Amino acid sequence: MAAVIPAVTKLSSQVIRILGCNPGPMTLQGTNTYLIGTGRNRILLDTGDKDVQEYQKHLSEVVQSEKVNIEHIVVTHWHHDHIGGVENIYGSIAAKPLIWKHKRSSDDSPDSELPTEIPINWLSDGQEIKVEGATVKVHHTPGHTTDHVILTLLEENILFSGDCILGEGTAVFEDLYTYMKSLNKILELKPRVIYPGHGNVVEEPIQKIEYYIAHRNQREEQILGALKNNLNKQLNEMDLVKLIYTETPEHLWPAAAYNVNHHLTKLTKENKIKCVTVDGETRWQYNVNSNL
Repeated sequence: MAAVIPAVTKLSSQVIRILGCNPGPMTLQGTNTYLIGTGRNRILLDTGDKDVQEYQKHLSEVVQSEKVNIEHIVVTHWHHDHIGGVENIYGSIAAKPLIWKHKRSSDDSPDSELPTEIPINWLSDGQEIKVEGATVKVHHTPGHTTDHVILTLLEENILFSGDCILGEGTAVFEDLYTYMKSLNKILELKPRVIYPGHGNVVEEPIQKIEYYIAHRNQREEQILGALKNNLNKQLNEMDLVKLIYTETPEHLWPAAAYNVNHHLTKLTKENKIKCVTVDGETRWQYNVNSNL
C-alpha cells in the first residue's frame, strides 16, 4: 500500500509540497506540486489535473497563509496531471504568472494542452529561474516524454524529478534510449534528496537512480541473451516475452511486450540487434557484427 501523503507539507525552508488530490494507478497518491522560494514571489512547479477543486483550495490557502504571489509556473511535461491545473491557476491570479515549459521535439505532437490566450515561455536546458531564496536550474531530460524537464534547487542540492523518478515503483517512458541517457544525466548531478512528481520524498537518491538504471539494464541483458541463444531465428516481442517473462501471468503479456518493444528500439539504435521484416511482420535478431 502506498504511503499516505498529507495535502500540504513544508518540506524545507524553501519548499512546500501541495498534493494534487488526483490519486490513481498512474498518479499514485496524486501529483506532487511544489511552491518554491522564501520571499513574496514564488515558483510553482507543476499544477495537477484540471478542475480539481480540492487542490485549488489547498493551493489558495497556502498562498494566502504564506502571503505570497505565484510569479512563475514551471511545468515538467505535457501530461494532463502536471499541466492540467495551469488554466485554473492562471485564471485565478490577477498578476499573471509566467508559464514555463520545454517544447516537444519536432517529430512529436505539437504543444496544444493550454488555451492560446495563455502565453507559454519556452524553457531551455541549463536555464535558471530565480526568486528570493531560491534558484532553480532546468535540465532537459527526455524519455518519459520529449519535453520532460527536471529542476535542481541550487541552494539545497534538491532535485525535482517530475516523472523521471518516482517515490514508489518505476517510471514509464516513451523512449527508453533517451530515458536511460536522462537517468545517467541525473546520476551525475548527485542530488542530496529527490522530490518526485508522484510518491514520497526519496531520501537516498543515488541508490534510487542506480536501481532504476540497473533494473532496465537487467531486462536488456535478458533480451540480448534470448536473441543470442536464437541466432538463426528472428523473434518478435511476444516470442521474447514468452522466453523472458516466464513467471508473469499470461494476461499481463501484452504490457510486458510493450516494455520489450522499448528495449528493442533502444538496442536497434545502438546497433546491438537488427530489425528485419518477415512476411510483413517486424522481428529482431542478434547482430553478430556488434561490438559486444
